Amino acid sequence: MALARPARILSLAVRLLREPRRNLAGRGSDEPLPVVRVPRALQRRQEQRQSGRGSFPRPVLVRPGPLLVSARRPELNQPARLTLGRWECAPLASRGWKHRRSRRDHFSIERVQQEAPALRNLSSRDSFEDLGLEPRVLLALQEAAPEVVRPTSVQSETIPPLLRGRHVLCAAETGSGKTLSYLLPLFQRLLRSANLDSRRSTAPRGMVVVPSRELAEQVQAVAQSLGRYLDLQVIPLGGGLGMSRLKMQLCRCPSADVVVATPGALWKALKSQLINLERLSFIVLDEVDTLLDESFLELVDYILEKSPIAESPDELEDPFNPKAQLVMVGATFPEGLNQLLSKVSSPDYLTTITSSKLHCIMPHVKQTFMRLKGAEKVTELVQILKQHDKTKKTEPSGTILVFCNSSSTVNWLGYILDDHKIQHLRLQGQMPASMRAGIFQSFQNGSQNVLVCTDIASRGLDSIHVELIVNYDFPPTLQDYIHRAGRVGRVGSEVPGTVISFVTHPWDVSLVQKIELAARRRRSLPGLPSSVKDPLPQQA
Repeated sequence: MALARPARILSLAVRLLREPRRNLAGRGSDEPLPVVRVPRALQRRQEQRQSGRGSFPRPVLVRPGPLLVSARRPELNQPARLTLGRWECAPLASRGWKHRRSRRDHFSIERVQQEAPALRNLSSRDSFEDLGLEPRVLLALQEAAPEVVRPTSVQSETIPPLLRGRHVLCAAETGSGKTLSYLLPLFQRLLRSANLDSRRSTAPRGMVVVPSRELAEQVQAVAQSLGRYLDLQVIPLGGGLGMSRLKMQLCRCPSADVVVATPGALWKALKSQLINLERLSFIVLDEVDTLLDESFLELVDYILEKSPIAESPDELEDPFNPKAQLVMVGATFPEGLNQLLSKVSSPDYLTTITSSKLHCIMPHVKQTFMRLKGAEKVTELVQILKQHDKTKKTEPSGTILVFCNSSSTVNWLGYILDDHKIQHLRLQGQMPASMRAGIFQSFQNGSQNVLVCTDIASRGLDSIHVELIVNYDFPPTLQDYIHRAGRVGRVGSEVPGTVISFVTHPWDVSLVQKIELAARRRRSLPGLPSSVKDPLPQQA
């Protein structure tokens, strides 16, 4: 009845307009003619009904083939051979996700290539020897990591300028081999430089600063495996320790060439004069985007102020007054990086290296987005974990990382998984240092297949055995999403990676729409590239 009423009104209006002139002529000359106003939307609807066209355009039919984006509604699929233009309107599958009726909708960004971008376009003739590394460093690499045969594209671009004594700013996607790209040339520089004094942990020649204890343990393990064959001693300096235990940790290794430290522990050691940086040859800021966050910025400023950073490559060769080489690496870079660099070094001696896939959606990782209500997330997660456990019994599979936005959610979700008899580990920042020690290492060793954690496990940690990432809480920023998704599909990964994200809040939907639009247009995520490409401020 409601649909028939507009049509009846329209037909009556047309009949009045077509009334014969004799009826109108019989009226008085002073009497106004009748005026019938038909709503424009009603006219448009009648025209569409008469022309036989529907209210929505018909979907464009494409030939079958691999998809770039697959949605629950087939008309929103996008084939892999189609790339939308920069100004072309994109039919987003997540366009209406802010409405409550959109729950249970989903779409996926499919895997369009098999290998990591860092391994593409590499010739079989590429080798570490061609990059300028000495035979003893190459032998140490062969003994410590025999699986590393050829350099990645990031390593090929980073190692030569570091050997020339340049300050380097390396921005590359996660899992592209950035750790070896700075350890190999910097260790070679330690071997070349004269060691005028006996080795003391209180005056190290190399310093690597990382944002978390777990990453410090990982970098120390990689560096120590190389240093073992080069007669270089590497020690970790993790946070969460009191002054007495900090002194004990430094005294335990009195002959350290390189210290891998967190900002808090290094700040304590410098304030108490437990460490002297006068003999420093290089300093590395690993995961620099995290180190320049508000929680670390003041500590990093103090550390760089105490570091004798060279103004030019010539100052690096002075054996009596050595200066330090500055190296910064990360998957994303914050806006405040240029201001920090202008305080510690001249922009003329800084080499910026960026990869082609920086801030882009990884093309070799499948990424699924599910629109759910908050009460549905637990059920969906338990179903995913149980399905993965069944699959593991029939065929080999990797491990699972479940990310939450807060420590309280990690603990609460852990209790839920305990009720469902799902074995797992938990890792969050409010745990005491003694409890956190070794949790991620146990996960890497395979003692448990599921790790429920916060973002402390998303920065730099190597996870070649991880097959599935579940964002139980959607990350608050695009930078956090890049780091979480970077835990799968790394160089050397044994299993193909997949990311599943639960989308609940309207602000989550806004980020998902940016990710989907960037994937359909094959462009970098918005708001991130400018922080790397902006010119550095010139010094007065």
